Amino acid sequence: MECGVGADRLPVESGPHPGGTALAPGCVAPHFVLPDADMETFDLRDATQRGVVVLCFYPRDGTPACTRQAIEFSDHEDDFIREGAAVIGISPDDCLTHAAFRDEHGISIRLLSDPDLEVCRLYGVLHRREGCERDTVRRTTILIDRAGVVRHLIDDVQLRGHAAEVLKLVKEIARNN
Repeated sequence: MECGVGADRLPVESGPHPGGTALAPGCVAPHFVLPDADMETFDLRDATQRGVVVLCFYPRDGTPACTRQAIEFSDHEDDFIREGAAVIGISPDDCLTHAAFRDEHGISIRLLSDPDLEVCRLYGVLHRREGCERDTVRRTTILIDRAGVVRHLIDDVQLRGHAAEVLKLVKEIARNN
């Protein structure tokens, strides 16, 4: 399935790609609702109406790389808020694990629980590592604009400077909207 933006700036295709492959820029982001660390509901449609949404898919709370990534985004949270953007972390961990992780490390970004991997599957961020019997979440960042369209997809994220790179992309989206 090809996604793109037509001459009228409206998405040509919507929804996820078949077979669980990752979305592409220009696709309408699949809608979802998930609970956060405080067991409050997050609705993607509501969030995009308020501004750009940055979805950060990650494998697990508490690992060194995931902790570094969450802290880096938290350190830049005020910059994202100034640009009208919300940074959202999504992993298979449950709400209580998210709350403990957030509290232990001073994480300020919102963390969503996807224990059944439904949203991870919908967004095509699952992969199977060699020698593993289960799918794992591939560290992926997806930027969604106010119209609910995927504007950027950063696959296989490199941690150093990632939050700053994403902030630059958020500013670009804000200028063009």
